[in-house]
Amino acid sequence: MNEKVKSGSRNVAIVGPYLSGKTTLMESLLFVTGAITRKGSVKDGNTVGDSAAESRDRHMSVEVSAASTEYNDTGFTFIDCPGSVEFAQETYNALMGVDAAIVVCEPITDRVLTLAPLFKFLDDWEIPHLVFVNKMDRANINVLDTLHALKAVSSRPLVAHQYPIIQAEQLIGFIDLVSEQAYKYHAGGPADPIPFPEELKEEEHIARAEMLETLANFDDHLLEELLEDIEPPQEEILTDLKLELGADLVVPVFFGVAEQDYGVRPLLEALLREAPEPEIMAERRLKAKGGDSPVAQVLKTYYTPQGGKLSLVRVWRGKLTDGIVLNGVRAGGLYRLMGQQQQQINEAYPGEIVAVSRLENIKTGETLSCEQLTTALPKAEQLEPVYALAITPEKRNDEVKLSSAITKLLEEDCSLAWEQHGDTHEVILWGQGEIHLQVALDRLRRKYNLPMTTHLPQVPYKETIRKPASSIHGRYKHQSGGHGQFGDVYLDIKPLPRGEGFNFKETIVGGVVPKQYIPGVEIGVREFLSHGPLGFPVVDVAVTLTNGSYHTVDSSEQAFKQAARLAMQTGIPKCEPTLLEPIIRVQVSTPSEFTAKVLQLVTGRRGQILGYEGIHDWQGWDSVSAYLPQAEMQNFIVELRSLTLGVGSFHWEYDHLQEVPDRIADRIRTSGNGNGGNGNGNK
Repeated sequence: MNEKVKSGSRNVAIVGPYLSGKTTLMESLLFVTGAITRKGSVKDGNTVGDSAAESRDRHMSVEVSAASTEYNDTGFTFIDCPGSVEFAQETYNALMGVDAAIVVCEPITDRVLTLAPLFKFLDDWEIPHLVFVNKMDRANINVLDTLHALKAVSSRPLVAHQYPIIQAEQLIGFIDLVSEQAYKYHAGGPADPIPFPEELKEEEHIARAEMLETLANFDDHLLEELLEDIEPPQEEILTDLKLELGADLVVPVFFGVAEQDYGVRPLLEALLREAPEPEIMAERRLKAKGGDSPVAQVLKTYYTPQGGKLSLVRVWRGKLTDGIVLNGVRAGGLYRLMGQQQQQINEAYPGEIVAVSRLENIKTGETLSCEQLTTALPKAEQLEPVYALAITPEKRNDEVKLSSAITKLLEEDCSLAWEQHGDTHEVILWGQGEIHLQVALDRLRRKYNLPMTTHLPQVPYKETIRKPASSIHGRYKHQSGGHGQFGDVYLDIKPLPRGEGFNFKETIVGGVVPKQYIPGVEIGVREFLSHGPLGFPVVDVAVTLTNGSYHTVDSSEQAFKQAARLAMQTGIPKCEPTLLEPIIRVQVSTPSEFTAKVLQLVTGRRGQILGYEGIHDWQGWDSVSAYLPQAEMQNFIVELRSLTLGVGSFHWEYDHLQEVPDRIADRIRTSGNGNGGNGNGNK
């Protein structure tokens, strides 16, 4: 990169809901800046952003994609982020390394609510952002209604930077609210100045007054000018926009049609003129961390078929060079990305986002440096998994490769998780939803030649007993050539309070069971409890060895173990065994307008509502607390998102075991497995 680009650059994330047109906007930005000579389309699967095979298969972004370009002697790196909530972790990780974000949305007021979690993340981290209302070529658009809906979901005030000119339900141009100059769009070129459309004078005046009044809340001099009816200079307005945007105090709004490049050039000009420079964001992130040595952060990890591991890195301070040692690891080559295309470079400077090869054992979010740092850079919180599938390699011989492949899979996508379940012995893959896991399974098949079969994880049911039984006799006698086997025990069995687990003791008097054989009795009891009469582990049981007898020659620890198993086999059915299911405590976050539906969803799944209240730092949102049987959790996230326009989420953790209702217990026993109809596995 030449020196003039090094001295000025912008890193901009393109974010927004699924189908809002983010990838199309990046394609337009690259085309307008000359980085590409022909635009691709999402439908044709030939865009720079959706270069991954999994993205093209689904016509949607499933991972972040970076592309670098230049505009007016300034280097831009755009990061196209997935819109689906199931891939939100990708977006959040990338946002931690940018100078600004473009929030892309459609002019559909009913869907604006889907922006709420994104706005909250941006404001929580004070990431400057603009809104680009895309697809303004739709019919029956009401600009003021769209702005009003957007303001309702943002904690920061929105200011219209433009007012669109619409004729015959077609976007033909815009009015710049700073200069009050009108422009008309032309296909394939910049917009031309045109006379001010008088029919929009009143609407434009209202929008401009709102913009100035909002800016005046942060500028006393501008407030004085407005009170005295003095027209503020354009330079002052632009300075205020730059300052307030850079501090994440206001959110400018632009309009356009990315597919036709309408509104893209004014958006670029605003980014160039008003978005904060990289050094400003570096000061915020680094805070008091002085020095000149390199500091960078990993925003994304890729495993490429040809080049191996690539780390997408934001350089916050210092210079990266080929072969530099970061966190004790010697880096490989440096690359500027254009989707999956790589351009090798020799150096990377502060404010750049580049790819670094061969950073082995370095994970997404890690802070990179050449020396020991006392504090790591902040990183996005890792999302909790909410959906699971049990997976098994189609070829039995592939089981040895699975662990290594999944480790790489989790490096690429840290919102995945996996476990070898201790009770069900299943390999369970966790993620953010059904599509998320299907993409992960596609990668296992494509990248690592590991096709999988899947099924719903089993519910780890348990058994317990309802009443005690005393003096349960178990005798094991086996005679063969030589020494025989003899063990004889009497056991008392009783239930324990829920959650107490297992307790074993003995009250032997007079040595009727020698001490060296008592451990064998406990082993026999434990082995039986691992698989009770209903087919599941038995818990919350106390067993006491009270009496017995032995043979001086034929008795052994093994014989007493078998005697104890026989006693348990006789005794447990007498204690009224019953089935227990794991109960999960969930904390559901939902817009208040959907709270009633969420309550119905929980109770309809055998849930117990514990209460709900407003979320203190998120106006218009509620938190619902409840207990839910784990067997009812498998598709809970799917229904929750369906009820809440995709924005509802939940935190969950195991809480306790509870008796299964008889009608459901009968079905579980009949099915002979732990799926319980729609079960799930422990985290």
